[in-house]
Amino acid sequence: MKKPFTILLALPVFLLFSACGKKTVPVQFALEVPVTSVVQQDVRLQSEYTGQTYGQSDIQVNPRVDGLIMSLNFKEGNLVTKGELLYTIDPLPFQTKVSEAEGSLAQAQATLAKAKSDLDMIEPLAKINAVSQRELVAAKATYEASKASIQAAEASLENAKIKLGYCRILAPISGLIGISKVRVGDYVQPGSMSVLNTISDLGEIRVRFTISEQEYLRIFREINKDKTALKGAGQNIALKLSDGSMYSQTGKLSFADRQIDPTTGAMTFEASFTNPDKLLRPGQYVKVLVVTDVRKNALLVPQRAVIEMQGISQVYVLGDSSKVQMKIITTGPTFKDAYVVEDGLAAGDKIAFGGTQLLRNGSVITPKPTDWQPGMPANKTAPGK
Repeated sequence: MKKPFTILLALPVFLLFSACGKKTVPVQFALEVPVTSVVQQDVRLQSEYTGQTYGQSDIQVNPRVDGLIMSLNFKEGNLVTKGELLYTIDPLPFQTKVSEAEGSLAQAQATLAKAKSDLDMIEPLAKINAVSQRELVAAKATYEASKASIQAAEASLENAKIKLGYCRILAPISGLIGISKVRVGDYVQPGSMSVLNTISDLGEIRVRFTISEQEYLRIFREINKDKTALKGAGQNIALKLSDGSMYSQTGKLSFADRQIDPTTGAMTFEASFTNPDKLLRPGQYVKVLVVTDVRKNALLVPQRAVIEMQGISQVYVLGDSSKVQMKIITTGPTFKDAYVVEDGLAAGDKIAFGGTQLLRNGSVITPKPTDWQPGMPANKTAPGK
């Protein structure tokens, strides 16, 4: 009875050691990786500059007489039309001056009438020597002086009326008015520093930006070549807004400053854009995109396929037997979501998108052909046919 029992106890131990003695070979699967071909096409490279927006006309509203603000006759942030009443200044002091000027004119007119009457009476008497010539000359002088007093009084009255008219401040142009710098009861006076408000004509928007002297020289020389690829680049300027979206209208170059700023080494340019829906407002900071270079038959690869390490750019190139090899490339400027490749690749080369730490130099992969074009959204990238 003891021997069979011993055999039964030894059997599980034998089976356990037998199982431990077998080596399990893991099954390896080739990693599936998206692969696309290097794209070759002509590209118009855009340089990006920071710019600021201005209205077609930005007119400051200033007082031309001093006094207390009596009323604001507009709604801030609304459109106003040329000639519309904006502010009124207390007119009482200026109305008083008008009345004084009218009184002075009336007095001068009365003095003239008396001088004319005296002259008319003396002239016949002087002809018969009833009065001296000296009296005649004095009468004529008094008459001429009275006429001059009339002119001075009329000018004073006109000036007083003009100043009274300045108590009504009218819109100089049609456009969008801003927030008032003064309120009812504030005292204002003439001067360049005394700004009541600003009106902007938003029919067109002006965008000013600067280009470095070196970039200006390069573009100038390229544009002035006989057969330049940059012809018309200044008539098709794009605008990127602060939220990253592109403005729907393209603009054109309006002017360049007469000089390069010696303090910054840059030249100021201005481009104009139509603003039909009044989306653009003065004071916005935007990105101005100008075509500054054209590359013929450029080689393009997705930016997300390029691995950058310590200033060296590399890509995984698909070779024979579905094996990838890491290759160093020289990248140039960016075009949309792509790099222009200046050296290291050829048209038709297939590169892996990467994006996984499992991919290594010499790895065997399962290629997943994928269509890609510069600027194609990532969620639109589709398997190739």
